[in-house]
Amino acid sequence: MSTPTTACVTTPSAKTPRCAWFALAVLMLPVLLVAVDNTVLAFALPSIAQDFRPSATTQLWIVDVYSLVLAALLVTMGSLGDRIGRRRLLMIGAGGFAVVSTAAAFAPSAEYLVAARALLGVFGAMLMPSTLSLIRNIFTDASSRRLAIALWASCFTAGSALGPIVGGALLQHFGWGAVFLVALPILLPLLVLAPRLVPESQDPSPGPLDLVSVLLTLTTMLPVVWAIKSAAHDGPSWLVAGALAVGVASGVAFVRRQRRSATPMLDVELFSNAPFTSSILANFLSIVGLIGFIFFISQHLQLVLGLSPLEAGLVTLPGAVLSMIAGIAVVPMAKRVAPHALMIAGLVLVAAGFLAILLFRHDLTVVAIIISFVILEIGVGVSQTISNDTIVASVPAAKSGAASAVSETAYELGAVVGTATLGTIFTAYYRASVELPGGLTTLQADDARESIGGAASVAQTLPPALSNRLMDSARLAFDAGIAPTATIAAVLTLVAAGVVALAFRGVSGSADRRASAPSPVAEPPSGRDSTRSTGPGTRAIPATRPLRADPTDPRHPADRSTER
Repeated sequence: MSTPTTACVTTPSAKTPRCAWFALAVLMLPVLLVAVDNTVLAFALPSIAQDFRPSATTQLWIVDVYSLVLAALLVTMGSLGDRIGRRRLLMIGAGGFAVVSTAAAFAPSAEYLVAARALLGVFGAMLMPSTLSLIRNIFTDASSRRLAIALWASCFTAGSALGPIVGGALLQHFGWGAVFLVALPILLPLLVLAPRLVPESQDPSPGPLDLVSVLLTLTTMLPVVWAIKSAAHDGPSWLVAGALAVGVASGVAFVRRQRRSATPMLDVELFSNAPFTSSILANFLSIVGLIGFIFFISQHLQLVLGLSPLEAGLVTLPGAVLSMIAGIAVVPMAKRVAPHALMIAGLVLVAAGFLAILLFRHDLTVVAIIISFVILEIGVGVSQTISNDTIVASVPAAKSGAASAVSETAYELGAVVGTATLGTIFTAYYRASVELPGGLTTLQADDARESIGGAASVAQTLPPALSNRLMDSARLAFDAGIAPTATIAAVLTLVAAGVVALAFRGVSGSADRRASAPSPVAEPPSGRDSTRSTGPGTRAIPATRPLRADPTDPRHPADRSTER
């Protein structure tokens, strides 16, 4: 076996060495994978619907359960990585994800696929906080860190683009199960290279893992998202109200427990910092828009416009490429323009993308979709880079796992809410608008009324004339949901832009940039380093007392890093 490459951890004043960028390249692999997994399945849904004929609710669960479980466990896994080692947790997650992906590829039923996707969420939650927190520890220089995060964030966009294209290419020649096997060629290099290139790091004094808090995160997230989905599908009910009450009560109990704990799983005082909280909101709502857009556009392209899965994937490529370019180009701009102004501009562009959809709704051609998606994706690229940089720069490096988990929770919860709300709005308008032709059996009518995917499956079993009448009605009903969904998404994104503007009100451009400067590593007890050396030649930098990122804010969370 080859000798491990020297792992790199740099000081803010030192030039970032080449090996740090090699480590970044490895850490971008799991990000690419999770992003691919978020979008590749949307383009496989029509094929899955034809094989299993699941209800519209089950279809949404196939898409949602992965992000739901992942989001519910991210804070837990971020805290666990701080304790057992972030690289170690990354390796465990990668191995488990590869095994479960293989099992999901051969799922015999829709229910089995939902269970496999849930288990993928467990291992996916191990991947995401580890990557961003490791980057935070490797790149302590502000400029290098912002570029590293821009490249890291661009992998979400690359994955969003590659998911439909790779999935479409596979679906042209293989069954839908092939889309899950995409994980293997991405994870194998990670498992081989991470021990050689990525330095291990962990919180030097993390305290025990709070199992009660772990349970409370689950009982907060799961009932709330279930209630949103059920209310959208079946309407309000006492069961929905009860689930919401359980989720809210668990959330309150979680916050109170964290405030009382000497070693909390999540430092909830971080949310008292308005720029931090507004950045989380920006992160969340930009992803709600992106995932919601992909969910309905993937079906519109295939089932309304008649494109193949590969052709539909290629339609999203220009927007995804420009989003990557925008995310990287915004890095040098942040040296001259206040970061929060760039974040607001990105959110406004996301809203403009939905307004373009609204404008073109009566003639939503491929060209109209490309224009709308380009505008939206540029906005996502800008807002994601700046918001992620603000989030990770707001905390000491020793606590970066938990802070990274908050950022990733916003991303994954945005993916859940994007499909659970925007997706179910589309479904509700479809059901209210679809007019089924005569001549269908009761079972056929029920399947066709559930979703446009169900209508497409039924149409394949009908005589040509009846099939055409059914699909014409289904396409009109599906597109009836475009206007309300695009309007809601645009309004939510503009609200997020307003919140960011209020959070940074009165903050000068220079102070804004200081707020996104790195917080030096908190001084660990007993003279231990916050970054642990595990490979030959690994260099760990001694920790120093944290400085305030913004001298005008005496409550900045960096100042509390040594209180416990």
